[in-house]
Amino acid sequence: MDRSDLANLTAFIAIAEQRSFRAAASRLHVTPSALSHLMRQLEERLGVRLLHRTTRSVLVTDAGQRLFDRLRPAIDQIAGALENLDEERLRPLGRLRIYATSHVAAMATVAPVWDRFLSTYPETQLELHVGDAPIDLVAEGFDAGIGPQDRAAEGMIAVRVTGPMKMAVVGAPAYFAQWRAPRDPDELVHHSCVQLRLSPRSAAFAWPFVRDGKTLRISVDGRVAVSDADLACRAALDGLGIALTFETLAEPFIRSGQLVRVLEDWSPAFDGYFVYFSGRRQVPAALRALLDMIRASRSSAPAKRSLKNPFAKG
Repeated sequence: MDRSDLANLTAFIAIAEQRSFRAAASRLHVTPSALSHLMRQLEERLGVRLLHRTTRSVLVTDAGQRLFDRLRPAIDQIAGALENLDEERLRPLGRLRIYATSHVAAMATVAPVWDRFLSTYPETQLELHVGDAPIDLVAEGFDAGIGPQDRAAEGMIAVRVTGPMKMAVVGAPAYFAQWRAPRDPDELVHHSCVQLRLSPRSAAFAWPFVRDGKTLRISVDGRVAVSDADLACRAALDGLGIALTFETLAEPFIRSGQLVRVLEDWSPAFDGYFVYFSGRRQVPAALRALLDMIRASRSSAPAKRSLKNPFAKG
C-alpha cells in the first residue's frame, strides 16, 4: 500500500458521503481543487473510475460503491481508535509507575492520597517503588520520580509536592527515665544516639541544628547505626537511644506518648520533595491527576527555617 493511499481513500470516503467536492473539501479542510487532484491520483493508481463528475453533482460508480462499502467499516474502526486515544489523553487510566528515592518520600507524598486517587479513578493502577539508587526513569519505564529536587535528571520537569520537611530529635520515655534529656545540641555527646549511615562505606554524618541564625553540626556516637530515618525512628521507639528522624515519621508516636521530642527549638528543615518527570513527552493524564491531588492535600504552612536535605547523598 502506497503511503499516500490512506489520505486518498479518506478523501474518497468524504466525497462519496457528501456527494460534493466542495462539501467534502470543507470537511477535510482542503481546497476543492486539491481534493480533485487527490481523486485523479487514486483513480490513475487503481486504474478504475470511482466517481462520475458533472458540473452540478458527483455520483459514485459501481466500482466506487463496492470500494466504499468495504472501506467504510475500516474507516469507522480507525476513527473509533483515534477517539479512544483522545479519551485516554484526557481521562486518567492505565498503570502509573512511580519511583521514590526513600520510604519517607513515598509516605509524605503518595501514601496520604493513594486510596482517594484509586477510588476517584477506578481505571488506574498504581505501582510505587522505593530505592535510593539513582536510575534512568525513562529507560526503566517509570512515569515519574519523587525525591529532593537535586535528584531530578537534566531536562526533567520538577514540581514541588511538599513544603519544607522538618526534622525531630526523639527518644523513648524509658530512655529519658535513665538519662536527663539534652537541653542543648552539645549535650548529645553524653548520650547514646542512633547513627545514620547512608551506605555501608560512608561515615555517620553529623546531625544538623539551627536556631536564631546559628547553625551547628554535631557528631554523635552510639551502639546502633541504621541507613534511613524510618529505622532510626524504630530504634528510638525500642529505647536504643536518641534518634534524628523526620517529624512526619515521629509525630504519631509523639502524640501517643511512645516518643518524647527534645531540642525542638533547634530542629532544622530541608527543602522538601518534588515529583519529576520527562519534559520531552506527553504527561499521562493519571500522573497529572495524582500531582493535582498531592498538591491539593499538602499543608500550605511554610517552615521558618530551611537547610539542604541532611539525608541527600554527596
